[in-house]
Amino acid sequence: MSSAVREREPYSAARLEHETERRPSVCFVGLNNLAVLAPEHDRRGIAGEPLQQTLLATAVARRGYDVSMVVADHGQPDGATWERVTTYKAYSQKAGLPILRFVHPRWTGLWSAMRRANADVYYTSCAGALPGQVAMFCARHRKRFVFRVASDSDCLRGSVLTKGWYWRDSWMYQQALRRADSILVQSARQQELLLRNFGAHSSIAPLLVDAGRSDIGFQDRDIDALWVANLRAVKRPDVLLDVAEQSPALRFHMVGGALPVALELFRISQSRAADLGVHFHGAMEYRETNALYGRARVFVNTSDLEGFPNTYVQAWSSGTPVVAFFDPDGIIARHGLGAAVTTREQMVEAVQRLARDESAWRAAHARCLAFSQQHFAEAVALQPYLQSLDPADPAR
Repeated sequence: MSSAVREREPYSAARLEHETERRPSVCFVGLNNLAVLAPEHDRRGIAGEPLQQTLLATAVARRGYDVSMVVADHGQPDGATWERVTTYKAYSQKAGLPILRFVHPRWTGLWSAMRRANADVYYTSCAGALPGQVAMFCARHRKRFVFRVASDSDCLRGSVLTKGWYWRDSWMYQQALRRADSILVQSARQQELLLRNFGAHSSIAPLLVDAGRSDIGFQDRDIDALWVANLRAVKRPDVLLDVAEQSPALRFHMVGGALPVALELFRISQSRAADLGVHFHGAMEYRETNALYGRARVFVNTSDLEGFPNTYVQAWSSGTPVVAFFDPDGIIARHGLGAAVTTREQMVEAVQRLARDESAWRAAHARCLAFSQQHFAEAVALQPYLQSLDPADPAR
């Protein structure tokens, strides 16, 4: 992984050994993380939290921590290491009988992998039963437990993404929030919602990014508007295609993989994109999309519900303004990082303006690069995470 905003500190063997001795070992529990860490074993595509966990795990490992990861079993060797991260497989997603498999092999396999990792600190993210299982393991074995919120929906009771849960998942999630030694959120809004709805205190931690700064200027950017997301209803791909239909002179590119629960939406989106002349890429790896951000004049997000999108950080790191309905803590509008809109008509106007007006684009481009360097450079972004993982380290 390479990044212009990533601070790669040189470590001598002696220094690395010294710091590893005094720092706690950390295990990241993310069953879908292998799609990012070792996509040759898991080709299902990359989602936001697996990406963030993996970027964090590899960054922490580079700073001398002993880092492991609990992932799903995709046939990879147990104990295999990628980028200084040792992986332990919990279970295969296909193993076990419905209903019964929640306990075995899933819960038993998870705890078995966590025991093999034998870490001092366990970190996981996303609401659901999993953080509850991790929290109970940590309480039983006297380990430190760190949880990170992945979306605004994690901070709401009965939200669109949680209303279909089993009662056990909701109960276990609340147990995780009560038992966590540290809770991290992505925004001040999430911090307030989590406190109001669950009585849980938290700290704000920014996203990490692995995207190089783009030096491609306005005239040489051959994508007018870029859209990147998993093809599912909550991401509103239909809105992007509506914008494209009303902007026939602009060049639109669309990236998104097919989820098992949304295959029909994928097919419809792909077909309509072809009719409109939108370049439809389908699923792409995270590192492959970096080049697209550097070629785009505008990044468009059409989702109504998010946490703090990885795509925003990727776009800003490439100097690409963001046009979106969702504006976390109002930073797009406040810092001029594109345009925060509320209607489709406003989205059409903002996309067309930034894709055609070179002067307006250059001003937004400069603000995006400066904001990214100030807030998402690795040395800055890592500090809240290191505080949670290793609060006793005076050399953070």
